[in-house]
Order: sequence, then C-alpha cells, then structure tokens
Amino acid sequence: VMTPVIGQQIVIENKGGAAGSIGLRAAAAAKPDGQTLFVAVGTNVIINPHVQKGMIDTISSLAPVCQITDYQYVLVVGNSVPAKNAQELVALAKKDPEKLTYSSSGVGGNNHLAGALFADAAGIKMTHVPYKGTGPAVADVISGQITCNFSSLPPAVSQIKGGNLKALAVTGNKRVKSLPDVPTLKEQGIDVVVTSWQGLFAPAKTPDAVVEKLNAEINTALRDPQVRETFLASGSDPMPMTSAEFGAFYRGEVEKWRKTVRASGLRIE
Repeated sequence: VMTPVIGQQIVIENKGGAAGSIGLRAAAAAKPDGQTLFVAVGTNVIINPHVQKGMIDTISSLAPVCQITDYQYVLVVGNSVPAKNAQELVALAKKDPEKLTYSSSGVGGNNHLAGALFADAAGIKMTHVPYKGTGPAVADVISGQITCNFSSLPPAVSQIKGGNLKALAVTGNKRVKSLPDVPTLKEQGIDVVVTSWQGLFAPAKTPDAVVEKLNAEINTALRDPQVRETFLASGSDPMPMTSAEFGAFYRGEVEKWRKTVRASGLRIE
C-alpha cells in the first residue's frame, strides 16, 4: 500500500536481537533524511532503556513519526502441555515449581515482562529463557522445549488457528476480535494487563517537514479499508494519529513503564 503512495520502493531490513535494540541503534545512527525509518514495537523504545545497561536514550535519539497499531499479547503453550486455560497452567506450576519455562524475544521485552508479572500475580515460579527474536522463541514452544510464551498477537494468531499452539489467555482489558473465545487474564482471576503498540520512528534531527509528510502518508495507508481489515484480523488495531499526538503518547509511555519496571525490580546492571 505504501509504495504507490510515496512513489518509491520500500526495502525492509530485519535487524533482530537484544529485544529490538540492535535495529534501534542502527536506525538512530542513520542519516536524518527520512530514508531510514525504524518500525518499533513499544518495548523497543519504552522498556529497553530502563532494563538494558548502556542502552541509548530513545527520546533524544529518535523522532516519533506515527503510531501504526495497538495490540495485546496472548499466553500460548504447545499441544503437549496439559492446560486449557491460565488457571490450569498455574496449577501445573504449583505442582512442580521447577519445571515451567517461558520464552521471550529478549531480556527486557514486553513478553519477558508479561511473564514476570504473570508469575508474580499468580504466585508461581517460571524460568525465563530469552531468545534472539520472536520466531525462535515461539518455535520452541511449538516443539515442546519451552512451556509457554506471551506472544504478541499478530505472529501467534495463525499458529493458534492452525492448531500448532493453544491460546490460554489474552493480556488486555477485553477479548480480541481475532480470538473471541480466548478469555483475558483478568477474567481468569489474574490481575495482569500488558498491551503494546507499533510505531514508526525516524532518526533524531530529521526535518519536521519530512516527519509530517511521512506521517500523512502512513495515516493514508492506515485508513485504507483493506489495510484496516488485515490488521484487525491479525489481532492489531490500526491507530492513525498526528506526529505530535504520537510524540506525547510515546513520552507518556516511557514514563509509565519506567515506574512499572522499577516496581518490578526487572533491571540489568
């Protein structure tokens, strides 16, 4: 959708690792001309600075362009795990406290924090196993090497509907259109809410006129009916907004999660 709007080809370079920090650093160091952009999951720019030693300051290193989507996480297990909901998983953990493991896309990511908050709220112990990206983290849940994962919804929905994963709970305040039969954690008596978003950032010092042009083009794409339906079907809500609105939202998220992370004690020194 974006290629005809901007009149040039878009090249996607996936720089995974360190919960997105490798790609973030590369984007922040790029020439601020609007040609190099960073598609961030919220955790990349609002949580990593609080948990990763030596992490760059994202507020001063990046220019917010536009929010893209808002989404939840889903607690998934492989078919070999004898649990049909979150409470049954909690019961398994209490029966054998040393056995349960959960994977994440890297230390400090939202799925890492979701697992830590879930274990704390449920009064159980789970061993965290960080991976270099979401793909391998979920693949080892499917194979049975890892018990569970708090996956972002978009990559998990197809695996759930394909029968490769079982969905035990979603992590928002309400159920999602893509998985209407899956209850929230709060519905199951576990007071945990973890949501995230995707947003587009440019390197700091990118001219305001370039940022505004990119913002307008992204919003045009997000309002396209086919694009909206594609996002909704995968578990994401399109969130068009101005660059100023996104910047204010983003700075508020940084502060909110700074307090949450400090309260959780999740810090790497």
